[in-house]
Amino acid sequence: MANPSGPRVSLFFPVYRDEATVERVAKKALRVLEELASEHEVIIVNDGSPDRAGEIADRVAATNPGIRVIHHERNLGYGQALRTGFEAARFEWICFTDGDDEYEVDDLRRLLRLRDYYDLVITFRYAKRYGGWRIFVSYVYNKLLRVVFETRYRDVSSGLKLVKREVVSELELISTSPFIGAEIAIKTMLKGFRVGEVGIQTFPRQFGRGSSTSLRNIVATLRDMRRVYRRVFSAHYDQPMNHG
Repeated sequence: MANPSGPRVSLFFPVYRDEATVERVAKKALRVLEELASEHEVIIVNDGSPDRAGEIADRVAATNPGIRVIHHERNLGYGQALRTGFEAARFEWICFTDGDDEYEVDDLRRLLRLRDYYDLVITFRYAKRYGGWRIFVSYVYNKLLRVVFETRYRDVSSGLKLVKREVVSELELISTSPFIGAEIAIKTMLKGFRVGEVGIQTFPRQFGRGSSTSLRNIVATLRDMRRVYRRVFSAHYDQPMNHG
């Protein structure tokens, strides 16, 4: 049953090789939104997944009118999958997470508690229940971002965020790699919107292997980092209207 006093929320997540978890994440998202939101939708973005994730998503959507599925004909990358989700979202608040069930969708209630104070709420993982290599890569990555972009964020790569739809419409996102999470936080800050953080736990991936720390994604992330850096630190980025 909808919460008449709650916000209007779109929640989406991309799937790629997530056939074992897509149904679970979608149904968990529906349960949480039915409790917290006055109106809601769940959007699954199938990023050209080579397994049965897209097929399973279609089956779940066929029996749940609150779920929609968008298919990419081929794999376009995590960043493009998020951009597709943003374009499809209809409601004032947009929550996005990952399709591998490492993040607990129920933590959305923590993020929504802060919606009156922030325009973007990002999460940081205070308990990281996965391998040492991922912890090391995450540490180096976030340290690098704090130095290069002069930010204070503890964990911009965390895959659970809540953002106002109007904020996203102003960001002009360009990343197609996992760097898009950092791009969102950095550009939101530079636009003068309010950014908050909340701590969460994450859980080991139970099926398959994540690809965010693969060599291919690391290279793509560094490429997008360079592109975004050159844009936001250029002489022409987001100049005042009367600058002259």
